[in-house]
Amino acid sequence: MSTPEGALRAALRHRSFALFIGGKFLAGVAVQMLTVAVGWQVYALTRDPLDLGLIGLSQFLPFIVLVLPAGQLADRVNRKRIVLACFFILLACAVSLLALVWTGLRSTLPVFGVMVLLGVARAFVSPAMQALLPNLVPREFFSRAVAINSSAFQLSTISGPALGGVLFLLGERVVYGASVVLLLAALLLATRVVAPRMPPQVARASLEETLAGLRFVWSKPLVLGAISLDLFAVMFGGATALLPAVAADVLHVGPAGLGLLRAAPGGGAGLVALWMTARPPTHHCGRWVFGGVAVYGLTTVVFGLSTSVVLSLAMLLLMGAADMVSVYVRQLLVQLETPDALRGRVSAVNSMFIGASNEFGEFESGVTARWWGVVPAIVVGGCATLVVAAAWTRLFPGLAKLDRLPGTPGSPGH
Repeated sequence: MSTPEGALRAALRHRSFALFIGGKFLAGVAVQMLTVAVGWQVYALTRDPLDLGLIGLSQFLPFIVLVLPAGQLADRVNRKRIVLACFFILLACAVSLLALVWTGLRSTLPVFGVMVLLGVARAFVSPAMQALLPNLVPREFFSRAVAINSSAFQLSTISGPALGGVLFLLGERVVYGASVVLLLAALLLATRVVAPRMPPQVARASLEETLAGLRFVWSKPLVLGAISLDLFAVMFGGATALLPAVAADVLHVGPAGLGLLRAAPGGGAGLVALWMTARPPTHHCGRWVFGGVAVYGLTTVVFGLSTSVVLSLAMLLLMGAADMVSVYVRQLLVQLETPDALRGRVSAVNSMFIGASNEFGEFESGVTARWWGVVPAIVVGGCATLVVAAAWTRLFPGLAKLDRLPGTPGSPGH
């Protein structure tokens, strides 16, 4: 039986995949550092949880408008060039935040403007990177490449917030300056990626072609069920947007404590992703998905009620681990079901659902926190996640009963 280390070495022998993972990791760390610093700064400036939600909304609006055209673009032009352009925009965001702090930040409006630009970059980079990944490794390595790709992302969500929280003690300029350096390094690594083949060309740019990804997802009940389950579960159960308020007003820890809280879900997710690199689930995949969502909802409720730093960290760790289980199965399901000619547009639809669950979920959390208070908003959100999981077992019984993933040995029709 292979080990995580052996699986990792085997996949990373593919040079472009290794460079791709390295660039994604460094960019992820930088963005996570920016997120911690922006959240703490905005909440310290206004003390209004709604502003934490507006950080998410300012990224969500350009993302939701642009992500479907971005998916079509990823099927028309070189995907690597899209990634490079987006990394450059992310670098410009970091430089802008550094400049705002250097000149003295007295209003949140310029910060929200930078977050809009960040949302634009995410709209284009997400489908391009998801569509590029299968072109960098042979098919027999693909399931492990997905796990390694997820591990790199989760590792960035561990190290980025923790590093950002510690560096914040030295000042906001240090956090933003370090992010600039990391994004420069990510851009350099991405320039050296060589994709083995160009993506297929879409015949013409049209609304019909842009919506092809949506039509494909709608025609696949397993894919539609998996990504819509994640959409609503995370949208209602997302507590991360309120972590600055929890850190300041409930647990009474500073920016370093906030960094640890932000890192904890990534820690749990990273451990699960590393485990799945060597031992991916081969049976009862539907149970894994729904079980992960149910645990995610339960841990969210306990986290909302907690006044202990240790218990809160433990719940966030379990929250990330449970989320990673459903994310891993969903990513494999989407990629295995999608033909390469549609990867960009289907990845855009997947990214649209993820963006709606994350950024719009942050806005929803900020609104409910202003209405009811931080703690009730988190607890009610966790309960709503449990309701969604129960409802989706009835709406998508095929997903709930799914044993093996389509196209894998032992699956129907293989």
